[in-house]
Amino acid sequence: MRILIIEDDKSLAETLRFQLERSNFEADICCDGEEGLHFIEQQSHDLILLDRMLPVLDGISVLKIAREKNISTPIIFVTALGALNDKITGLDCGADDYLVKPFDFEELLARIRCILRRPSKWEGSKPLALGDISYDIGQKKLFCGEYTCSLSAREGDLLEFFLRNPGQTIPRSSLLAKVWGPDAEVEDGNLDNYIYFLRRRLRSVQSAMQLKTVRGVGYQLEAPYV
Repeated sequence: MRILIIEDDKSLAETLRFQLERSNFEADICCDGEEGLHFIEQQSHDLILLDRMLPVLDGISVLKIAREKNISTPIIFVTALGALNDKITGLDCGADDYLVKPFDFEELLARIRCILRRPSKWEGSKPLALGDISYDIGQKKLFCGEYTCSLSAREGDLLEFFLRNPGQTIPRSSLLAKVWGPDAEVEDGNLDNYIYFLRRRLRSVQSAMQLKTVRGVGYQLEAPYV
């Protein structure tokens, strides 16, 4: 589970990352709102901890823009602004929770666990379907008619991202960020290798789906007969 910390207090941000990693989460840090929004738009995190008082772009603006773009990643405000009106504003703008500084880390953990237990579109139990294929996320199995095959974890993450963005050309940078993580040091050719593997999986189940290369941009999964 990967968490994004958007916090301009670098000492607090590093402390949170250390504590989260000790609790078996992966964590990334951004120190201003504009950079944080860039990471949010890549949709490569499962949850976001967002400060309100940020340089460049404040936390409320970051939240509003994310929700206007239909990004549903859970967001917890972690902020020193603790007046009732501040809390109401944050929650009404689309935050999933609101935690006032200073706080006990165990309370933050409890709130994170609570949010991550909720059903979400990204982690729904129903198979994802497009064209002639369906994909069972839990079992990591690809189906097409009477044919089926199992996918590796990375192949599955890649296919899931395509299926949740049907017909869209997805930039290489977004695929790398979602599947490998925004800060991972990954050779560009690794993505091409996994695209090749995924195309081979589609052929193995006799699917007519096409995983197209869009030169200079990225890739697109489409059903040619739709």
